[in-house]
Amino acid sequence: MLVLGICGSPRQEATEYVLKEALKDIENNEVETKFITVRGKDIKPCIHCDYCLEHKECINKDDMTEIYGLLKKSDGIIIASPIQSGGISAQIKAIMDRCRALYSIDLDILRGKIGMSIAIGGDRSGGQELAIQEINTFYLLSGIIPISGGSFGANLGPCFWSQDSVEGVKSDEYGFNSLKMTLKHFKNALNEYIK
Repeated sequence: MLVLGICGSPRQEATEYVLKEALKDIENNEVETKFITVRGKDIKPCIHCDYCLEHKECINKDDMTEIYGLLKKSDGIIIASPIQSGGISAQIKAIMDRCRALYSIDLDILRGKIGMSIAIGGDRSGGQELAIQEINTFYLLSGIIPISGGSFGANLGPCFWSQDSVEGVKSDEYGFNSLKMTLKHFKNALNEYIK
């Protein structure tokens, strides 16, 4: 079983740290994890040209090719995004939009996979829940099953306050509690997926 973690931050800081911690918690004898970051990658935005509908591939030949392969192989997907302008990063938006090329091959290509969202903001209330809703909407449209941490602490999923630093995110006890709650549900869903 493979869980793919996609870090949507162009910087090597808080978002990457939290996602790597989540993947460490998941990895075991039955579950392999793969971390991929948008940092330093060439991922062009979707131009909605419909090339993929006719040719069953994206017109852009860039680093999204690797991500397509990993998305297809994965059983679980965790998308972690920093908050930019109150929502997800431009890089995560590009990845989600570019999945149109996958759907042109098979509308159900991602259906049934387990999905989890993580949002990290420089402010305590900077748009984390909106970002998680954006990622969960992508999951729903793709047929991916979005997992939250449940009531009383992680209703939509893990939200972190980084205070714009790795040190800040490491000290966010509330954020790590929401991550722990969500990971518990995510791992349970993966176990069901195995069956």
